[in-house]
Amino acid sequence: MDLYDHPTFAMAARQFDLVADHLGIPDNDRDRLKYPKRALAVSIPVRLDNGNTKVFQGYRVQHHLSLGPTKGGIRYHPDVTLGEVAALSMWMSWKCALTGLPYGGAKGGVTVDPRKLSVAELERLTRRFTQEIISFIGPQIDIPAPDVGTNEQTMAWMMDTYSVHTGFSVPGVVTGKPVHLGGSLGRREATGRGVAYLAGRAMDMLGIASTGATAVVQGFGNVGSVAAYSLAQQGVKILAVSDVGGGIYNSKGIDTRALDKWVTANGTPVGFPDSEPISNSDMLCLACDILVPAALERQITEANAGNLRCRILAEAANGPTTPLADEILDRRGDIFVIPDVMCNAGGVVVSYFEWVQDLQSFFWSEQEVVDKLFRILEGAFVQVTQQAKRGKLSMRIAALSVGVKRVWEAKKSRGLFP
Repeated sequence: MDLYDHPTFAMAARQFDLVADHLGIPDNDRDRLKYPKRALAVSIPVRLDNGNTKVFQGYRVQHHLSLGPTKGGIRYHPDVTLGEVAALSMWMSWKCALTGLPYGGAKGGVTVDPRKLSVAELERLTRRFTQEIISFIGPQIDIPAPDVGTNEQTMAWMMDTYSVHTGFSVPGVVTGKPVHLGGSLGRREATGRGVAYLAGRAMDMLGIASTGATAVVQGFGNVGSVAAYSLAQQGVKILAVSDVGGGIYNSKGIDTRALDKWVTANGTPVGFPDSEPISNSDMLCLACDILVPAALERQITEANAGNLRCRILAEAANGPTTPLADEILDRRGDIFVIPDVMCNAGGVVVSYFEWVQDLQSFFWSEQEVVDKLFRILEGAFVQVTQQAKRGKLSMRIAALSVGVKRVWEAKKSRGLFP
């Protein structure tokens, strides 16, 4: 469909086609599984602080509704397009199904650089965007969450706007909220913790001792920073980290606690003492045990896949590896890939926990949340690794096949409405 014409959607569709071939999905069922159920594009007029009005473009895509309401993040980024959001919603579908969550995938976004807006302008943008999609979301319809460029405050504004519209408080309309507004303990850290947990499981499987192991983290936002800190707690030495402004490297290891304080004060890892600068492209090819791409999609391509020198590729970002790069990694056979639909699933798993807690008005301790998260990730890891071994499949095809098959079976059972 030309509507979703974008390299990221083409990449997600290619991954689906490979899985559909493996599962033997009939042609009659493929388009129903691949293309989004519905998509909404909205114009968002915002009054800026200088008195001018600027119109931003926003999107919300719901991939399928066969397993329950849809779930997925809202991103604020200058490169957001309908095709990109559609691809992300498709990956969310397979991710939710893989981890056994009663959701279809969704994603949304606004084409904006949030760093160029004031807090007041971001609030007006968020509230107007929420108002424009308000009939499209709800606790039993579609539950947004934070993503790139958004955070707990964004979700608080969305929740408040929706609640004002309904006339009563509806905490279950979004997840990733502040804890005092019905958010879940452990939600902010969930994705990064999950990445570190699964990287640890991969190290166990490969016989790599965590103490003395090394890691490189591309992207030091919420996910990358928590993943780096969690890996460091396991004894892993963090060699390099980066954000959009550039990277830092220290062959002796980076003190993640000190770095966190530096980033809080300066807004970027760049310039951190006792480190040297390194580009985002160069750091991907550093020799290390664990490479964590935690930035945007399509970072590992056919141009650099042959130059990776990691033993474990832990995909904290969505779609960081292109299909052509996958082919190169498959031929190499020396890198254990933890695919994105499993590796970064911690966020949506704990978002599910938050939604359940909001619906019941019964909240759990952080330890309960973490224990439940790790049990679900452990189940997914065991299932996918066994599937890969049994079918002689790549980890990506194994993980995607579990998710796609569950959605396919749900659609078959529900049938096609006349």
